[in-house]
Amino acid sequence: MGNNRSERMGNRKGFAGLVDRLRYHEASRQGFGFLLVLLCTLFAVPGESRIVAGLALGVIGQGWRIYAAGVIYKNKQLATTGAYSLVRHPLYLGNFLILAGFTLASGNWIVALVVFFFFLFYYPAAIRYEDAKLESIFGDDWRAWSGNIPAMFPTRAKWQANIEAQWNTRQSLLRNGELIYSIYMAGCAVWLWYRALA
Repeated sequence: MGNNRSERMGNRKGFAGLVDRLRYHEASRQGFGFLLVLLCTLFAVPGESRIVAGLALGVIGQGWRIYAAGVIYKNKQLATTGAYSLVRHPLYLGNFLILAGFTLASGNWIVALVVFFFFLFYYPAAIRYEDAKLESIFGDDWRAWSGNIPAMFPTRAKWQANIEAQWNTRQSLLRNGELIYSIYMAGCAVWLWYRALA
């Protein structure tokens, strides 16, 4: 498998190539994810029990991200235990839970369609890209670990405690940015609650 990013992304030209580059662009995926949380907030419709359930799911998703981000040292050390013993991309699972929760809390079917399209557009490509990148960096270690680990959604509950890296608060909240994400999500959750139920 080549180390060249263009090999992993494909070499299509024109509009198809532009779409490919957008799908593999991490900053745009993250930016659109933030915007979708805001979209859920702005277009929420009343419905207290749905909002409570949705925001609870969002809290679970962000908690999962905080946990997973505390043991990952991107491109330096292969994480294989803890959250990474269940899925190869636990941060993506956290993103899914957050957006699913905010979408449920919003109760707006048009927003739900936009979120659904966002996941179909970005996440299969992101998983392919990340898997290829990690395989090129970690080689046989990655292949041995990833063979039985699903990409984003757990299919088994064979938990392995963190062995090679203990959870690190600074790594999660500061170096991997989860403090900023948490503050943003909390602000959107409060605003959604106020807009929909005030």
